[in-house]
Amino acid sequence: MLAVIADSPSLARTHLVDAISFAEEQRIPLRVIRTSELDRPEYVLNDSSRCFHCKDELFDVMEAFREAHGFDAIAYGVNVDDQGDFRPGQAAAHQHHVAAPLLDARLTKQDIRDLAHAAGLRVWNKPASACLSSRIEYGRPVTREALSVIERGEDALRELGFRQFRVRHHGDIVRIEVDREELPRALDPAMAGEFTRIFKALGFKFVTLDLEGFRSGSMNNLLSVEDLRRAGWPAANSFRLTSPAKPL
Repeated sequence: MLAVIADSPSLARTHLVDAISFAEEQRIPLRVIRTSELDRPEYVLNDSSRCFHCKDELFDVMEAFREAHGFDAIAYGVNVDDQGDFRPGQAAAHQHHVAAPLLDARLTKQDIRDLAHAAGLRVWNKPASACLSSRIEYGRPVTREALSVIERGEDALRELGFRQFRVRHHGDIVRIEVDREELPRALDPAMAGEFTRIFKALGFKFVTLDLEGFRSGSMNNLLSVEDLRRAGWPAANSFRLTSPAKPL
């Protein structure tokens, strides 16, 4: 087997570095490959199908890599809990016949964390984090500049000691989501001033703190039923795959 990380501007450097370090610690064979989703106009458009085009690019590149290196199949980490959210990338995985062993085993996110903890893996309670593009409101083009601003903003929040958060890009407005347990600290006037300093320096005109706190996939709340239908929901989560003996 071989672990593969797809590197592109939508992957935060801190996550890339940590993933490589973890693979080295566990002696997991690893390759980093480049994907070019930003070269796809339909991805840059950033409508409700963006995630599909991202994963379509990913699996196109991985399929070429698989054939070139003699592997039998590609597997990815979708799990049971992912079936309850809007994830058009799963439709791309289905079209590319990508195996989903965690889903086949009926494992939830908590099951996976529990197993990782039992195995002594340091990443067992690592905060979930989708790609940087998921922070940009639908309909606003995905650009390298926007991704860079989001990454720098999230790096700054991490340096301030926050653990679970998102920087949501709404043009001139930044909407900061912080885990509800961390909201009291974020609501402190001195911290609010620090947020303002950081994000205005990044080019935002208005800096806001979302009082509902962190919610994974909160941008999906902006989508209409018609948007969801065009992107293939809920049909996109109705498939099931059988994992092969030799995954990539």
